[in-house]
This record gives sequence, structure tokens and C-alpha cells, in this order.
Amino acid sequence: MVCGLASVDAGQILWNHAPIQSQPDAYRQDLCYLGHLNALQESMTVDENLHFTSALSGLAPTESQRKEVLVRFGIRGRSQQLVRHLSQGQKRRVALSRLALSPARLWVLDEPYVAMDEAGVQMLADLIAAHLAKGGLTVLTSHQRVAIGNFPAQLLELKAA
Repeated sequence: MVCGLASVDAGQILWNHAPIQSQPDAYRQDLCYLGHLNALQESMTVDENLHFTSALSGLAPTESQRKEVLVRFGIRGRSQQLVRHLSQGQKRRVALSRLALSPARLWVLDEPYVAMDEAGVQMLADLIAAHLAKGGLTVLTSHQRVAIGNFPAQLLELKAA
């Protein structure tokens, strides 16, 4: 619903004081969604995936910017490797590295800590904290609690009836 992919039964979702349905293009420019699956093309290299997914968002990061992001995400030297040859944790890091290339103000993350080791969880928590410090917003689902800097989390726990 937050991504505008399903309608709400009651109420509405506002962005910049207007319903998201009334401003779909502007809202999508401000939204970066990363799902539970990594959404990577296995037959492409890591760099090709970053270039392609950036282009889908209308972005054109330079090769050096893409390499810098890979270093930041702990996958240095993997830019020319085919995604199919990466571990699940490395694939998750490639998928999440798109956040650092995105100017979107709203990040919606579905289980971003899946397949992440302790260092990866901390790195992502730090990235989210930096995003929040710049005035960004993050909505995420998780089965684990992770401290995001000094930002208080608003928790919504869903339980079966």
C-alpha cells in the first residue's frame, strides 16, 4: 500500500500533503523500494545490474560512483563478476547498494537484513541512520530488531488473530 501497488480499505496515504494517487510520478521519484527478493539479473555482472537498475530510476551514476558504493557495501572487486556466482549475502549487498545510489527520500525495505551477517546488518543500519539524518524516511519490515542510530523506531507488530 505504501508503494501504491495496492489500494487501502480505509483512509489514504499522503505524500507532501497530497494523496499518492494524485501525484504518481512525483511519488515514484521520491520512492525507492527493495523487496524481499533481490531483483538482480543473474546473467549480468554486478556493475551491469547497478547501471541497469539506476537507469530504470532515471539515474546515471558513473563507473567510479558504482565502484565506490560496492566498496562501501563490502563487495570490492566484484563489479565484473556475474551475479549468479555471488553468495546470497553478497547478492543482498548488491541489491541494497542501490540505496546509496538513490536520491529517493522514502525507502521501503522488505526484510532488508535477510542473508546479512552482523557486519552487513550494522552497515545497513548506519546507512539508514544517515538517510534519516538527512531528512529521509524509511519503512521496513523485519523479524529482528536493529538499532538505527539514535532514531526512535515506530513499531507495528502484526499478529495472527
